[in-house]
Amino acid sequence: MGSGIWSTDVYAAAASYRAADGTGPFAHSDGGARAVHDALSPYGVAVRESRDSAEHPETLAIAVLFDVTGSMRGVPRALQSRLPDLLGLLLRKGYAAHPQILFGAIGDATCDRAPLQIGQFESDNRMDDDLGRILLEGGGGGQMTESYELAMYFMARHTSIDCFERRGHRGYLFVIGDETPYPKVKRREVEGVIGDRIGRDIPTRDIVAELTRAYDVYYILPTGAGHGGDRRVLAAWRELLGQNVLELDDLDAVCETVALTVGLGEGAVDLDEGLDDLAEFGSTAGEAVGKALARLERRTLVVSEGLGADGDGGSGVIRL
Repeated sequence: MGSGIWSTDVYAAAASYRAADGTGPFAHSDGGARAVHDALSPYGVAVRESRDSAEHPETLAIAVLFDVTGSMRGVPRALQSRLPDLLGLLLRKGYAAHPQILFGAIGDATCDRAPLQIGQFESDNRMDDDLGRILLEGGGGGQMTESYELAMYFMARHTSIDCFERRGHRGYLFVIGDETPYPKVKRREVEGVIGDRIGRDIPTRDIVAELTRAYDVYYILPTGAGHGGDRRVLAAWRELLGQNVLELDDLDAVCETVALTVGLGEGAVDLDEGLDDLAEFGSTAGEAVGKALARLERRTLVVSEGLGADGDGGSGVIRL
């Protein structure tokens, strides 16, 4: 996976076709599906890969996983509608020359039919196809916890990214939600959902430490979601990720937030330049994005070069 080039024209043509046909971008879910699409099933998957090639010689892995329970179901629809903005900022503004983007969705393994859905790392319009295959189940357990830790387990142990493995340059993982992870990765859920036999439960803090060796991990909490602004949710994630917890006032500004976070992390722009880029693209999300990223700007994010396989595994630690 990961070949090809993103085309806004192809995206627009697909949207026009769907409009004429009376179908939406989430055909799998909107068509009444009740199970994970085969292409997004994590069960038995050895690895999702982000690979360099002659076409994309220095790839940058970017994964975006969002909670699709309860009030969070609107996030993937907002993401899909703003994909051209995300790719436009990353590519045309030079934030990342060869981004490869994976989309996935998170539910609750204690009660949902689709507790985890994971696409492929893609460079072209197939990422839009993966979004369209996501089941927007809207379930959840109702106890302010979802299976984020199961998703992080998959990303830690079932992805392979050349940006890190070849160049010691961490990828980016964005988790978008409004609840907390469970305290442990449960072995029975790993076996049932992913197919691994791990022998014992793993504390969530341990899987985060493993994950952040290869990824800079960010948690985005939209303040308009069900538990937006909840101090308990923020405290739980800050204990795991430190300052890489972003409060976002505008639920529809996720794409812009992801793009500018990458731009800051890659040293391609500072925050003021990035907000100017948003305005140039016609985005009205500048105020919300600026507020969310102000903390990252203050600590002067720069690219995480030179970490390598034995490097510091901090969750987006300050790199001055």
